[in-house]
Amino acid sequence: MTTMPREHTEGLDLNQLRVMDVLLRERSVTRSSMVLNTSQPALSKALSKLRCYFDDPLFIRVGLQMEPTPKALGMAPAVRAILDGVQSLHVDQVPFAPHVSNRNFSFLAVDAAIVVMLPPIVRALESEAPNVHVSAMPLEAEHLHGWLQTGKADIAIGSYPLLTQGIRRQILFNATYMSVMRRGHPRLSTTPTTAEFTAERHVLVAAERTGHAMQMAQEALEAVIPQNNIAIRVPGFTAAVLAAKQTDALVTLPSPLAAVLARELDLELVKPPVRLPKFEIAQYWHERYHREPGNMWMRSMLHRLFHSGSRFAASLP
Repeated sequence: MTTMPREHTEGLDLNQLRVMDVLLRERSVTRSSMVLNTSQPALSKALSKLRCYFDDPLFIRVGLQMEPTPKALGMAPAVRAILDGVQSLHVDQVPFAPHVSNRNFSFLAVDAAIVVMLPPIVRALESEAPNVHVSAMPLEAEHLHGWLQTGKADIAIGSYPLLTQGIRRQILFNATYMSVMRRGHPRLSTTPTTAEFTAERHVLVAAERTGHAMQMAQEALEAVIPQNNIAIRVPGFTAAVLAAKQTDALVTLPSPLAAVLARELDLELVKPPVRLPKFEIAQYWHERYHREPGNMWMRSMLHRLFHSGSRFAASLP
């Protein structure tokens, strides 16, 4: 590839450095534009300016990947240091005042966490931070780390055992799994035997792309339930429960969500006679935002609402 001569270059700005930082990690214009919440043409324009400024292609397409050149790889630590330095300046200078803030906090979570935890969060915000808003973002494992690192997502909530590099974690509460079925089920009691449980039809929640610990429970269920008895697979917990309410099928899901939906939809809780892993629900955030005042305040509120000694945790089955 031919680069433009240096006399056509312009000064860099932070947005262009952010583009380079994300491209170094994602190796894809499409994924990088999603992480940065910008259009692909705008990202390509920023990349063009970077190439001119540094007189180097920086990224070369190899198959479906954008592979960094040696110069780009050598610049990566300096780019990261500049962005981290700017972030620390922002943290030091801008305090967070929840009672007057109109900030939007973005969460990464499976629908189980959204259904169970969002109502207490909203009630707390009504009294403590009436102009603060929250957004729940669709969860995909491939974006989990990147969106926390760039700040597109403030906090992830759930159980993500593979989320480690540069990520901090605080455990909120422990949970297990329960099954639900419609009231008046013609065959099952709330404490079925293994043979009775596996003989019924089941709705399974597909967790493969979430990076969530639920994937281990799904694999344990599939190991004991005959394939012919898996009636349907759906991408979300609430959809699975609504399907079960209209049929004789069972759904196995995290116990906090099972308790909420059983109460709201008039379903029976069933103790599954299958060895399923216990898991921890935690909040996760990137090291870059550990001292950011708004992030610190939100994490403190979440811990107060949901930690193991809270009223919420005491209500779990």
